Amino acid sequence: MIKRRDFLKTAALSSAALVIPNINIAQPQTDSKYLLNNSFLRINGIVTADGNPLKNVVVSDGETVVITDENGNYELITKNRFVFISIPSGYKIPQNETGTALFYKEIDRKKRISFYPFELEKSGDDTSHSFIVFADPQTLDAQDMVRFKTETIPDLKLTIKDENLKNVFGVSNGDIVFDNLKLYPDYQERVKESGIPFFQVLGNHDVDKKAKTDETSVNVFEDYFGPAYYSFNRGNIHYVVLDDIFWFGGYMGYLNQKMLDWLKNDLAFVEKGETVVIFSHIPPYTTQALRNGDKKENDRLRIVNKELLYDLLRDYKSYLICGHTHESQYLQDDSIDVHVCGAVCGAWWTSDICIDGTPNGYSIYTVNGVSISWKYKSTRKPINHQLRVYKPLSELNKTDEIIANVWCYDKNWKIEWFEDDVLKGEMENRIDFDPLSKSLYDDKDKLTRHKWISPVKNDHMFFAKPSKTAKTITVKVTDRWGNIFKESIDL
Repeated sequence: MIKRRDFLKTAALSSAALVIPNINIAQPQTDSKYLLNNSFLRINGIVTADGNPLKNVVVSDGETVVITDENGNYELITKNRFVFISIPSGYKIPQNETGTALFYKEIDRKKRISFYPFELEKSGDDTSHSFIVFADPQTLDAQDMVRFKTETIPDLKLTIKDENLKNVFGVSNGDIVFDNLKLYPDYQERVKESGIPFFQVLGNHDVDKKAKTDETSVNVFEDYFGPAYYSFNRGNIHYVVLDDIFWFGGYMGYLNQKMLDWLKNDLAFVEKGETVVIFSHIPPYTTQALRNGDKKENDRLRIVNKELLYDLLRDYKSYLICGHTHESQYLQDDSIDVHVCGAVCGAWWTSDICIDGTPNGYSIYTVNGVSISWKYKSTRKPINHQLRVYKPLSELNKTDEIIANVWCYDKNWKIEWFEDDVLKGEMENRIDFDPLSKSLYDDKDKLTRHKWISPVKNDHMFFAKPSKTAKTITVKVTDRWGNIFKESIDL
């Protein structure tokens, strides 16, 4: 395999992304920090580590993509708000004082500052690393933030210690807040307490709802977290964060052409065949419409132009890690692994489970070389809590079948059941409701907050019918890596 730095050198000679147009530099037309005008500014800088220049570091303004030369220098012409680097493997993730990742500089047009240096620090070999995905923390108010502070963050810190996670970073995968953008500072305080750097993804509840256009809807988010799309590297993996929220007073899942062009240029520096992990809030696809029997897919629950993204990813082993739906689903779409992660807030902090029965929690990904494994960590539950079993003819399950919810299930998992220690075979997979979620969210009188919440059918429910003489039932789950989880109930 070509080493990444050698590949970058080759790509630099051939990529059209490096061309800097020979144009006149216009004077800025406004002092507004938000309005993107047609005036261009020539900027340059140097990327160093421990005082030494770094070559072949990818630098971008969200359109043009360049790499640093032998002396660590870069130059580009921009009309955009930020310049940022794609943090190279083997270097620490810089952090703001708030704990969030600092990989960008805001371009000061008012003072017409043109020099933007970046200083990195070596971290050593990060071929093995881990990352945490917070899908939908979605805090609405101080009450929600207290739960995030006292439940999620302490659980994460304990998990990092107990699981001995190394070279770990976090990703808040959208809907960081629930329309209340004034809570961003509180969120920053919480992730700082985690002790790991966090990258942020824009969610539909993170945009400025007062904005009249998609372009201006991200301004407040960018005030706190920098650009809404960017890339970085850890070990052998290239990571990309995308903004798939198209805001027009409502929203839909959509990737604009400017960002797609940037992604094409960014991927020009990634060798074909390598692994690319993409974080976006809205999934490219789920089976929710199929599960609900809907004739048409909801454009708020999918990326309507996902094919354009898939075309750019054809030459790579790709994962798309998403949130948004407050349920769990792991599937393949057009040979791309799509992960829809359960929500930190569950069903908007009304209880302890999502609308499909997945517990409130977060996802843990472990990377060794190009091998990626994952598991779901239920908040305030043991790491091996990977299923919930319902007793037949009980308060929650009125049927004569044993029911199991295995929220991290995919087609490579095996779900078996035992009756009085005798293997009976694999359980039947059906699309159905989780009994606990149905009990909690079907009866609107039980909902003291957010009475619009409803349970949803999911595709990770399993069923088996025990004999009338059975005394103990055990459900055995074997995941795609051979890990085994069991839960038993007495009848």
